Amino acid sequence: MSDLTTVKLFFSYSHEDEALRHQLAKHLKLLERNNVIDAWHDRKIGAGNPWKNAIDDNLEAADIILLLISADFLASDYCYDMEMRRAMERHEEGTALVIPVSLRPCDTNGPDFMKLQGVPKDFKPVVKWEHQDDAFTDIAKGIRAAAEKIRNARKPA
Repeated sequence: MSDLTTVKLFFSYSHEDEALRHQLAKHLKLLERNNVIDAWHDRKIGAGNPWKNAIDDNLEAADIILLLISADFLASDYCYDMEMRRAMERHEEGTALVIPVSLRPCDTNGPDFMKLQGVPKDFKPVVKWEHQDDAFTDIAKGIRAAAEKIRNARKPA
């Protein structure tokens, strides 16, 4: 259950990175329990429901859009051309905050999202950290700070 101050979060990721997305979701669970965020990803689409409509609706409703970056993400026409393109449009419009998350090493020279501050620290890929929990904790702290900023902006004066 969410309220007016709960921040809607959207995961844009390649299914090849599902295990890493799942690990990140566990690190964000406390934020969900405290109604700071309401996280959504495509695995929440129920059987028989039109997946494209669900993705589009949740992408449009999101306050924060996480781009989970890997070579598979960059190679996916849907992730790159549909989700990332729309996420960046919404970021430029000021209707959503896009946060790039470096999961696995890949060439990121050129995409628009590289002009944004990413996580974890120094945009070091999660899989390159000695302890991945340290990377996920750093990411969660960055998302918490972003969500709190959005929540504070919504509070009446």
